[in-house]
Amino acid sequence: MLSFESDYTEGAHPQILQRLQETNMVQTPGYGTDEFCASAAEKIRSACGCPDAYVFFLTGGTQTNQIVIDSLLKPYEGVVSAETGHINAHEAGAVEFTGHKVLALPHHCGKMDPKELDEYLNRFFSDGNHEHMVFPGMVYITHPTEYGTIYTRDELAAISKVCRNYHLPLYLDGARMGYALAAENTDVTLKDIAELCDAFYIGGTKVGALFGEAVVFSGEYRPDHFVTRVKQHGGLLAKGRVLGVQFDTLFTDDLYMKISAHAIRMAGLLKQALKEKGYRFFLESPTNQQFVILENSFMEELQKHVRFSFWEKYDENHTVVRFATSWATTEENLSRLTDLL
Repeated sequence: MLSFESDYTEGAHPQILQRLQETNMVQTPGYGTDEFCASAAEKIRSACGCPDAYVFFLTGGTQTNQIVIDSLLKPYEGVVSAETGHINAHEAGAVEFTGHKVLALPHHCGKMDPKELDEYLNRFFSDGNHEHMVFPGMVYITHPTEYGTIYTRDELAAISKVCRNYHLPLYLDGARMGYALAAENTDVTLKDIAELCDAFYIGGTKVGALFGEAVVFSGEYRPDHFVTRVKQHGGLLAKGRVLGVQFDTLFTDDLYMKISAHAIRMAGLLKQALKEKGYRFFLESPTNQQFVILENSFMEELQKHVRFSFWEKYDENHTVVRFATSWATTEENLSRLTDLL
């Protein structure tokens, strides 16, 4: 059975496993205060071009989003997101579970429009009854989006400008950030993200790590007593070293970008094969997620041989499915998939 279901179906990149083995018997203090977390944080600050950034390591994406958003918001505030944003669509109400509402705006192939964001914020604060409403307290975007699309630097700068005009922190979910940074023709760098966003996380779980996400507060909005807040959410890992070792490895010798670029190259080969065989794409994605429209009976037959993700119904006879490549995708498996197609 071939698997193109997601980008975290394998364990971890071999260099991470090797490094975990090499450091296994080193004794360290707990809760992320160890030498490996310190080294990883310094390498991330350097890569971001942000020497004063605060970096903290958490274990998973939903946990990270919930903790960061809850820590940045006041009790009466909500978070603005595109309606397709992960916190709004696929996190089981984790943000709402903390008492904060997700304030959803329309999406455009997964992306938020800065003009619509500005209009929404202006409408809210111009409303004479806004004291009786949930205040927009921050803005959340994903890069890449749930549709594999990416923001341009101009788009990201425009959203950032709106946020700063209204004194709202901009938070970027980077679960698959590596694949956005490695996409062809992108003009957004990690340093751009650190400059234009107030908080973001660099995803490890979907980009070569066993698990783990690196939270970066690059601006003025670092929450007070963040470790305490993480503890309250049950997210403080006693053996924080495990996260530190992984990110220290990912940010040594540019490994994070190298394995991300491999996934993009594999996605390019997959896209080429799909086009040559006449498959219809749901949208154009420059990243490792490719969305294809399949006839239902063929989809059911293909599922006997290949794992892929259901995305949404297209019509009564067709379904949108997702094929995802990763750091571990091989040309041999792509060739086998092509034969089946």
